[in-house]
Amino acid sequence: MKIKSYLAKPFAGYIYKQIKKGIETAVEDQQATLNSLIKIGSKTIFGKEHGFDSIKTAEDFAKQVPIRDYEQFKPYIEKIKEGKHNVLWKGQPIYLAKTSGTTSGVKYIPITKESIPNHINTARNALLCYMSETGNTNFADGKMIFLSGSPELERIGGIPTGRLSGIVNHHVPKYLRANQLPGYETNCIEEWEEKLEKIVLETIQQNMTLISGIPPWMQMYFDKLADKSGKKIGELFPNFSVMVQGGVNFEPYKAKLYESIGRKVDCI
Repeated sequence: MKIKSYLAKPFAGYIYKQIKKGIETAVEDQQATLNSLIKIGSKTIFGKEHGFDSIKTAEDFAKQVPIRDYEQFKPYIEKIKEGKHNVLWKGQPIYLAKTSGTTSGVKYIPITKESIPNHINTARNALLCYMSETGNTNFADGKMIFLSGSPELERIGGIPTGRLSGIVNHHVPKYLRANQLPGYETNCIEEWEEKLEKIVLETIQQNMTLISGIPPWMQMYFDKLADKSGKKIGELFPNFSVMVQGGVNFEPYKAKLYESIGRKVDCI
């Protein structure tokens, strides 16, 4: 056991206990979160239009803020893209996450300074809970790949804009950077086939222990590795033990991914 996996064990146990403890006060915590969001949001354009000052309960919120689709949010998003402040949240978002546009066009999702830790800590806590529940911390000593969009961001209305996975890449904790693949330059390649080829060349000789991404990207990565090596992924990377997936429904990809791996690995 190396230093990272050794240190991860007690930290994982601590976080796991804190999360379990939080279950006991979940309702109170949700009410406190709602109160905080309403208080801050009441000063925004959206909050004023929806009477946030009079909202005291979740029932009030449901009544005064009806469920809506992106098109109904779009006028507010356009104001943000024009550089306006205090639209949906105080000030301006620090990023705009840009969707791929496969369903009814490209969408822009504001990412605030207050919300970015949720994207990082939720993924971190999922791994730590896995460590605590299974006792498997060895993967922390190997190489990990995060198949993501380009971390290079454009600016819209002065706000850095790009794929959410590329944005999150800027916030990977320092203690994981040394283990992270691919390199920054490879990650910035826009053309997917070229990028995939470079990723395979960078990783095929490495001690890969964790592979993460949306299922279709992972499958394309596995297929390219198999073409290059003539081996199943589990044989090529004997210490590969954790697969982290998200973004789309896993079920249509599950059987093929495990067939490509050729043995059981844990999936988060």
